[in-house]
Amino acid sequence: MNTRTLVVLSLFVGIGATLHLLIPGSLYMKPDMSLLMMFIGILLFPGVKNVLLLGLATGVLAGLTTTFPGGFLPNLIDKPITAFLFYGIVIVTSKYARTVIGAALLTVLGTVTSGILFLGSAFLIVGLPAPFMALIVTAVLPATVLNGLLIGVMYPVVQSVMKRSSLMQPAA
Repeated sequence: MNTRTLVVLSLFVGIGATLHLLIPGSLYMKPDMSLLMMFIGILLFPGVKNVLLLGLATGVLAGLTTTFPGGFLPNLIDKPITAFLFYGIVIVTSKYARTVIGAALLTVLGTVTSGILFLGSAFLIVGLPAPFMALIVTAVLPATVLNGLLIGVMYPVVQSVMKRSSLMQPAA
């Protein structure tokens, strides 16, 4: 991992944390924009060290900015696991993963996975403020749709900026 990659990944984590902090929530949860930036970082800079860094940093910052009661530990559990599962799927589907549609579909899958991991670990650690399925329907599914749409807009823009600034490695 070189310094440029580390700086770019740090920017993604910082932007994600800022968005996570500023975007208002509804009922019990709010959409996790830090997750979206973590996915973009994994798509643009795949690699085990990068995924570990993104997963841990995103987990800590999402935990610090969450409004979910007792949500710090569930974020620490959810984000690294989701990062590595997402990375695994990116590797398996590498031919399609870096297209806009592929990135959107992977983001949808990753967001659902993250939501289930988060709610499952929150249930075990601190309990849930509402039934599990109600939280899936009212929080995870809307966040999934939002993240899928947002990555469809953001991913090509970020890709273009990264290529023009020569910060992104050429795709293998």
